[in-house]
Amino acid sequence: MANAPGESTPRETGTDSMYDGAGYLASLRDAREIYIYGERVPDVTTHPAFRNACRSIARLYDALHDPKHRDTLTGIDRSGVRTHKFFKPCYSAQELWEARDAIVDWSRLSYGYMGRTPDYKAALMGTLASEPEYYAPFDESARKWYARYSSQCLFLNHCLINPPTDRSRPVHEVGDVYVHVVKERDDGIIVSGAKMLGTGSAMTHATFVAQNSAVTLDKEKAKDFALVFIAPMDTAGMKLICRASYEQNAQSPFDHPLSSRFDENDAVLIFENSFIAWENVFVYRDTERANGFYRHSRFVNRFMLQATSRLAVKLDLMVGLFAKGIETNGTDAFRGVQAALGEIIGWRNLLWGMTAAMCLDPENAPGGAVVPKQEYAYTMRIFGTQCWPAVRQIFEKFLSGSLLVFPSSYKDFLNPDLRPVLEKYYRGASVSAVERIKLFKLIWDAIGTEFGARHELYEMNYTGNHEQIRLDVLTGARKSGILDQCIALTDQCMSEYGLEGWTGSTWVWDK
Repeated sequence: MANAPGESTPRETGTDSMYDGAGYLASLRDAREIYIYGERVPDVTTHPAFRNACRSIARLYDALHDPKHRDTLTGIDRSGVRTHKFFKPCYSAQELWEARDAIVDWSRLSYGYMGRTPDYKAALMGTLASEPEYYAPFDESARKWYARYSSQCLFLNHCLINPPTDRSRPVHEVGDVYVHVVKERDDGIIVSGAKMLGTGSAMTHATFVAQNSAVTLDKEKAKDFALVFIAPMDTAGMKLICRASYEQNAQSPFDHPLSSRFDENDAVLIFENSFIAWENVFVYRDTERANGFYRHSRFVNRFMLQATSRLAVKLDLMVGLFAKGIETNGTDAFRGVQAALGEIIGWRNLLWGMTAAMCLDPENAPGGAVVPKQEYAYTMRIFGTQCWPAVRQIFEKFLSGSLLVFPSSYKDFLNPDLRPVLEKYYRGASVSAVERIKLFKLIWDAIGTEFGARHELYEMNYTGNHEQIRLDVLTGARKSGILDQCIALTDQCMSEYGLEGWTGSTWVWDK
């Protein structure tokens, strides 16, 4: 018998088939077509462009089985299977809170610098169990994919955005580029076209393909583009064209401590007459469902809990980096510098507070589940994009030249002729030259290297284009009645006075 909402299955009854780190790495050694620098990658787990990022993800999988993390990270779903707590639907505020802590625990292993970790796509995949019927006649696909996804804690990426080939035209007029069905077969469909932005996709098990939520498909003309499906990474005819690797370009852990291990390579995904079995299809030639499944599934509500929790961890690191940076420079007692640190802490507190609101004041979702309230999740899509540029600007303003003036490489410290010079002229107010440069190399990798610059662009566009995220807040306020409530309050205020004075007897006016 299924448990009532909020009830949990006893932990000891759960079966455990979640990947560990070694199993995860082994699962990536398949026939996937990954291309970088003009060559096909034979094995992402050993290639210098991806190997350390793969190991960073493997560490997350090992944590699922580590006694130090296991109770925080994992729980039992209603089918009696142990999984990551965010991989399953949540049926109470308490379960959402525990899912947030699981997200945070994983995120701390990459200091918030890996955003598309396996728990990201759990924002959608976890909802398949609470209302698979929405995807009828492919509801069985939803059930089976949830069971497989949650039991193994699979790593899915998603590709939703149509390449910027010609966005002045509707989707169905760019059929030579955008993903569409080419042919229907008894056992599935053949698709062709391109999608972006496959962040971390080279290291995943499968890619989830759908239309961007900002796109509205024409009801009749765009049926061939009205698709939602999952493609395993070794799907024949599917290629990933990757951007340059910051990991491969990193000189050393000392010089690039973040980019050398946390680079989630972005890619364009291309299908060339690729076969997708019916069991991997969720929506087929149904424009209404393809247009509406984001809002109906509450995917955005859930993914913003993951995104905000991850960014809050990232800001914890930034607070520590700035505090150590100003102490090292001997400026930590200056009033203006202290105010700057306070502003970064304020952003950090805002994000942590929003994760609490999203968990403890949720809204109901299909199938008896609960998800973060829409107004909180949608509002964080705006402020999350503003946070990172503001914090980066503070670093650049108050640490200024310290971000530029350091030796070219760790090798300079290994030169016996240079070492005494560096120790004298590069030391900090309270630390040695090595410790000072180690700190500022980390800060520069966080905000100033190509990896760091990509992260600013990433955070500014992570939740959607700058207009759509604001329009979605407005649309949500209209549908929920919040806008009407605000207008009603304004009308009430204006009704209390006029040209002849107060309309009631509460206040006094001497004419």
